[in-house]
Amino acid sequence: MSDLADEVGLTSGLSVAMASTKKRQRGHDRGQVLVDVATMIADGGEAISDLAALRDQPQLFAGVASTPTAWRTLEAVDAAALERIAQARAAARRVVWAAGGDPGFYVIDFDGTLVGSHSDKQGAAPTYKRGFGFHPLLAFLDGTDEALAGILRPGNAGSNTAADHVALLDLALAQLPVDPGEHEVIARADSAGLTHGFVDACRAADVRFSIGHDLTEPIRNACLAVADARWCAAVTADGCDEREGAEVAEITDLVDLCRWPAGTRAIARREDPHPGAQLSFTDVDGHRFQVFITDLGDGDVAYLEALQRGRGRAEKRICDLKDTGLANLPSASFAINHAWMTLALVAHDLLAWTRLVVLDGDLARAEPKRLRYCLLHCAALLAHGGRRLRLRLAAGWPWASELVVAFGRVRQLRLQR
Repeated sequence: MSDLADEVGLTSGLSVAMASTKKRQRGHDRGQVLVDVATMIADGGEAISDLAALRDQPQLFAGVASTPTAWRTLEAVDAAALERIAQARAAARRVVWAAGGDPGFYVIDFDGTLVGSHSDKQGAAPTYKRGFGFHPLLAFLDGTDEALAGILRPGNAGSNTAADHVALLDLALAQLPVDPGEHEVIARADSAGLTHGFVDACRAADVRFSIGHDLTEPIRNACLAVADARWCAAVTADGCDEREGAEVAEITDLVDLCRWPAGTRAIARREDPHPGAQLSFTDVDGHRFQVFITDLGDGDVAYLEALQRGRGRAEKRICDLKDTGLANLPSASFAINHAWMTLALVAHDLLAWTRLVVLDGDLARAEPKRLRYCLLHCAALLAHGGRRLRLRLAAGWPWASELVVAFGRVRQLRLQR
């Protein structure tokens, strides 16, 4: 992870971003400290003190900062530094995409999650699920699994706060190496993103939208008014087969969409509940309904519904992010926790970039835990000889060849910059 950050220019970019926060010429490069913390998080670290895992291996990670120095570095990450860090991340992302990481389609998923806190940390508050902690809002890029941006919020922050979604949209778009005016970019969200402020911001930024809609009484009545002949079979996520027990239909002509931008469409899905599911009063004739609105013009409503259903992958990305630093915010300070969350996003990206441009086969689809086991935690020895330092991997390790190839591809990234 540390080598990858170096080769794509992330380390040098963070050094520039943090240079103005350093008061003395001596001491650690704060950009390097941030990379070391992000590397530790990618490796499964859960607290700032876990940086000792790198510091205790000086032959591999030379000059790793002490825990107090890491604390002071995170404390120095103010709003201005966060903007500069975002610029460094965007520059590194351009290098990765130029090396083959560009997915060719651009769907940004917006979703929130709850992070529990059992202490009286600054900003922690009761949540809508009767817990206590924080309610960050996150943006991921479908197709690459990159964590584009995040906003740390108190636990009582609203799920459908338009201002937060608009701010996150700006942060996410700043990370994309493509211009929405030249390439189709889609903002995808559940009903928490169903606000006029967010939809209007998407239109102003030349971004298409696909957003879940609540089953209000007019929407429910429209679903029930659809003639049977208008329902068509839903398709699987890859679009290759029909999805058994699910149908879709456009209901734009049956609902009032005049308050939404011109071209807004409403699409409904009905499906048979899975065996044992508890039905609610909105389920009629044994069908469960879901509705979303979009301004995408594609005439294939089954494709549009499958596209919206892909939003569920964002929930998996959140699980991965919680397995990569987000589950535990380590400080009593809200600012330090925001900096930690930013480094968790960096760590998540380092793992995503590894899968995108370094790995092949099954490992290119592996979850963080599997990558740590197969690659990051591979046993090895450092051997000195012939005035060279060699890394000798454990004999018989099943993924040794993949690790050797990965090191070679990381080195090639420097030549492509």
